[in-house]
Amino acid sequence: MPTTLVECVPNFSEGRDKTKVDAIVDAMKVDGVYLLDREMDADHNRSVITLVGEREPIQEAAIRGVGKAAELIDLNTHQGAHPRMGAADVVPFIPIEGVTLEDCVAMARHVGQQIWKRYQIPVYLYEAAATTPERQNLESIRRGQFEGIRAEIATNPARKPDFGDPRVHPTAGATVVGARKFLIAYNIFLNTPDVEIAKKVAKAVRFSSGGMRFVKGAGFLVRGLAQVSMNLTDFEQTPIHRVFELVKREAARYGVAPVSSEIVGLIPKKALEQAAEWFLQVENFDSSLVLENRLTAVMGGKMAAGGLRAGVEPFVEQLAAPTATPGGGSAAAASGAMAAGLATMVASMSRGKKAYAQYEPELSDAIARLSQLREELKAAIDSDAESYNAVMKAYKAAKSSAEGDGLIDVALKQATSVPLSVAERAREVASIAEKLKPITNPNMKSDLTTASALALAAIEGALANVEINLESLKDERFVADTRQRAGSLKV
Repeated sequence: MPTTLVECVPNFSEGRDKTKVDAIVDAMKVDGVYLLDREMDADHNRSVITLVGEREPIQEAAIRGVGKAAELIDLNTHQGAHPRMGAADVVPFIPIEGVTLEDCVAMARHVGQQIWKRYQIPVYLYEAAATTPERQNLESIRRGQFEGIRAEIATNPARKPDFGDPRVHPTAGATVVGARKFLIAYNIFLNTPDVEIAKKVAKAVRFSSGGMRFVKGAGFLVRGLAQVSMNLTDFEQTPIHRVFELVKREAARYGVAPVSSEIVGLIPKKALEQAAEWFLQVENFDSSLVLENRLTAVMGGKMAAGGLRAGVEPFVEQLAAPTATPGGGSAAAASGAMAAGLATMVASMSRGKKAYAQYEPELSDAIARLSQLREELKAAIDSDAESYNAVMKAYKAAKSSAEGDGLIDVALKQATSVPLSVAERAREVASIAEKLKPITNPNMKSDLTTASALALAAIEGALANVEINLESLKDERFVADTRQRAGSLKV
């Protein structure tokens, strides 16, 4: 774990051209910085990129992203539902571990200076980094959007940027950089296309017009539905379930109701725990009732000492032990199970994202089937070892039985069927992984490549175990049928 961990969630004024967003994301690839999430919205014409990394490299990543956006985005032709004043519209830094909000303020100021110095884009500071109380609120800085700021920046002292000359970049506008606590971007869709209702609901909900503290909101028309778009700036004091309930009540005044909601970017687990407690009405609920939280509390020290290795090491050491089981067949099954797990992860991280909404049925089907295959392959890890042990037991029993050959054949057939089944399932995993490539996040292609390689290794290893058992079988028809099935699976 890095000694410092900072989140950065830059918002760019491009949500329709994937190649441009890809180029911006690529520009932010810096050692020590990791992409957690990316969202594109065509109606808002905006993308939200979530990065996490160490203190120094994440600043450079953000600066490069702003520069690339300035190359690719022209606000003179940009149109979208979401307010904007810059190609890179807003760049917030959020403390995660080993840094304070004050540290993030210093980072924001450094990044702001560099954006002006490198790209001649004026910068305003907001939230905790704001130089005046009026600039703590992003909406106040962005009032009038790109066109309004362009008209006033040279003549209105209130529009003077914190870094740079009083002039907007001709195509990239101006950028807002700041430091803040974790924010949840939460949108609720109403079952009406009447955007005026969404605007009235947003006005009732947001703090600036008398609504809930730590809630910012506006109404938009998105994908044919009225959307109440909100930022929850302190979910611990104003939790997400209370916001949902207020939107629901306000919408009912106009004869409409929420039809769905969405999270843009990421959400802390604690926020979901709060919502679960509220809606499920669980008595005496606290976070320790969540299985994963309890496991972390109980095994945290062990996992910290061994990391993920702690889970896989016992099986690896069993493979290395001078015993016949577990052997290659079990290893092949484990490889197939890991392949299914990786493919499931990729599909699950794309499902539910707006960029892949059109593939929702395919992704859901893939996840369901991969989950079943994963469980079957995990079960085969033990089944393979057990079938081998049964063969050894049959050979011993045959020494004192007149039906020795029959006992051995039965055991060998079972020992052959298990790895054959592993190969068939691994082949299906490989096929699903291949189909997922064009309909999932391209940034996860290496995970699918690994899944495919693991699946192919599982097939090859399992078929080797099939063949070695067939060599000892005397049932020619069974041998022929099995070799035909195995032949269709070979890589």
